[in-house]
Amino acid sequence: MHTADDAHRVLSDLSGSKASCGYDRSVIRWLLLLVVVAVAALAGTYVVAGRGAPPRITIDKPGRLVGVAGTLEVTVEAPATRLSSLTMVLEQNGRTTPLFALDATQEATVTAIDANRLRISRPLGKAAVPALQAGTARIVVSASRPSFLKLRTLSSLTSKDVQVRLDPPRVAVVSAKHYVNHGGSELVVYRATPPDVRSGVRVGTIEYPGFAIGGDLQAAFFALLHDQPLNTPIRVFARDDADNEANAAFVDNVFEKPFKKSRIELDDRFLNRVVPEILQHSPGLSTPPPPEDGNTLALFLQINGELRATNNNDIAALASKTASTRLWNGPFVQLGNSKVEASFADHRTYLYKGREVDQQNHLGFDLAVTANVPVVAANNGVVLNASWLGIFGNCVIIDHGMGVQSLYGHLSSFDVKAGDTVVKGQPLGRSGMTGLAGGDHLHFTMLVAGHPVNPVEWWDAHWIADRVDRKLREAGR
Repeated sequence: MHTADDAHRVLSDLSGSKASCGYDRSVIRWLLLLVVVAVAALAGTYVVAGRGAPPRITIDKPGRLVGVAGTLEVTVEAPATRLSSLTMVLEQNGRTTPLFALDATQEATVTAIDANRLRISRPLGKAAVPALQAGTARIVVSASRPSFLKLRTLSSLTSKDVQVRLDPPRVAVVSAKHYVNHGGSELVVYRATPPDVRSGVRVGTIEYPGFAIGGDLQAAFFALLHDQPLNTPIRVFARDDADNEANAAFVDNVFEKPFKKSRIELDDRFLNRVVPEILQHSPGLSTPPPPEDGNTLALFLQINGELRATNNNDIAALASKTASTRLWNGPFVQLGNSKVEASFADHRTYLYKGREVDQQNHLGFDLAVTANVPVVAANNGVVLNASWLGIFGNCVIIDHGMGVQSLYGHLSSFDVKAGDTVVKGQPLGRSGMTGLAGGDHLHFTMLVAGHPVNPVEWWDAHWIADRVDRKLREAGR
């Protein structure tokens, strides 16, 4: 290897040879400078070309647990997704099990997320990887890519420790006598272990969460909705983060309940009163131009369909804000001295000038007394909403804990605000005809996990005593 001293000697020799060679000393110096610059540039290019970021690896799945079934999902980022190698292995008990390699055939899906990122997904769990054993395991992913001009290989390695849990959770029903009315609610008390599992009741595809009530006991309110078949499977379940699940049937009987049907004639006076006000409060509604004859029927149909669905989704979203403990006691109270104008799950057919134009289900009770009567809290709880809510107009929603909530629609005024703690019988506001209301009344709905259920049960002291209080008392709670 040439040193700086060698370079100096060469310069001295060249400088001293001026007379014999006849070259101008300054020309030789310029030539030497160009050589030095060229060598430095080449060296710099080599260094720069060898630098760069190695592939970026993210193990997106699994989480902390792996079970009988599951998924391994990895994201790898590299310029233009050019990779020299990519391997994934499972290390456990001194044994290494290959999971993926670029140059091997395996059960995996490779998807381009964008120009620089790949997602690799494959089954992971005892069923897909028979060598998997209960206990601690490590997923190791390594990747490499060529540097600029392919002068070097840039490599990275990422690992993730997981717990392999192959035994399913356990669930055991503690309460007795579970009878479900179509459109109605019920309560079940059960044990679910280990304590970190998610549990509750699944009715068809709808899951109702359980809540801890002391010790290892859980309780879940659930419902068989008005539009679910009577033979819909109802099971209590416990599921861990590895998707291991245990479940058990427990319902003694399901009872059919008839739902009313009604026909509602729409007129321009009603449409011209309710539609403009609702539109003022619904800037996100995609409103078509009114029909040429000037009526607002098309707008009403959008409100009755699109906005109704949006409002129902907003109400369901509030279920996540429920308290984890029971806030209420005893039966819920119905609006005093009220006349029932419409009942739960009333299937309505809407007519305009004698022609059928729409069908919807009315999922609550319409209760009327006189104009602007005080509307009170049906039971103890916390106010989640006290504002305009689409078809319900001015609306109050109260959380009573453990997924149970109540809704009060069409109010003319408010006496509470969101966040207020209220007690049974406390004024919430006054009745009115805001939203899609044909006259002054209260629209009252009971909700379980965000789903409308028949309020009649919740107004019934005997139902509360037998279906709720008895079960909690027998469980020592």
